[in-house]
Amino acid sequence: MWLTSGRDETIAATPRIHLTAVADAFAEPAAELAAAHDAEVRTIDEIMASDDIDAVFITTPTDVHADLIEQAARAGKAIFCEKPIDLDVQRVRDCLAVVAETGAVLMVGFNRRFDPNFKSVREHITSGAIGDVEMVSIVSRDPGPPPLSYMERSGGLFRDMAIHDFDMARFLLGEEPVSVSAVGSVLVDPAIAGVPDVDSAAITLVTASGRIAQISNSRRATYGYDQRIEVHGSKGMARAENIHESTLEVAGAHGYTRAPLMNFFLERYMPAYQAEVASFAFKAVRPAFDGHALTLCGRGDGADVRLWAHDHEGWLVMEAAATLRGP
Repeated sequence: MWLTSGRDETIAATPRIHLTAVADAFAEPAAELAAAHDAEVRTIDEIMASDDIDAVFITTPTDVHADLIEQAARAGKAIFCEKPIDLDVQRVRDCLAVVAETGAVLMVGFNRRFDPNFKSVREHITSGAIGDVEMVSIVSRDPGPPPLSYMERSGGLFRDMAIHDFDMARFLLGEEPVSVSAVGSVLVDPAIAGVPDVDSAAITLVTASGRIAQISNSRRATYGYDQRIEVHGSKGMARAENIHESTLEVAGAHGYTRAPLMNFFLERYMPAYQAEVASFAFKAVRPAFDGHALTLCGRGDGADVRLWAHDHEGWLVMEAAATLRGP
């Protein structure tokens, strides 16, 4: 995740969080971010040892996620980490063992569960309004591919992009898939084959009872950021459509025209990012005040979704630390 592209504002705007310190591999962006939020620049070791830091937000490249999670867990910090925990399944399991051993709070950033529209679809499932789930259809297409330098470290389309759709499929199916099949092609940019990676994919997941999820992924959507889900059940269907830049619709002799789709993931999912961080803050701080048990999206899900995806260079490498505040 690129913290200066919106994550820092989301953290700072959350009522139960005070952005206290920032650590970064590059001094100038760290200083700019800290100054923008009246925070300090500290090293990662200083953050882990600080008594005034209750939680850390890990938004670094994937290859250091697990190491930082373990360090924070042993330091007694609540942990929010962008997906995935690691690209290696055994490394994920080893990391989660440390989390379990220390009793740390860990939330993995699968923000789409917090999207208001997708949550509404889930509520229509759990309420029984559409009956038993039979088929789930997920469309996830980016306006264009990321830089090749990013793709070389991200883990590829299945482990970096489709991982969100694997999580959404599990969120909606209500059962764990027992089989996964996929096909991929390079249709957008021939250079992507040299990563090596694919830019277009179709994936099918099937559960033990026969429920089916179909996922369509592409690194190209000339009409904007295409994000749709549909769940077909025994009593009906629930669907969440794309979000446009505005609700404007114009009619004339030429027909109807609508505003274009939102064109960037931060714009499209900003309400989800905000709700995600607010949920982390509430569930991380709440036990200190009333002893309630924690239920976090991500502790097991981070490993499970990673398993479905297998057997960055981010524009800014950033870790933030925060002080959590009670209600």
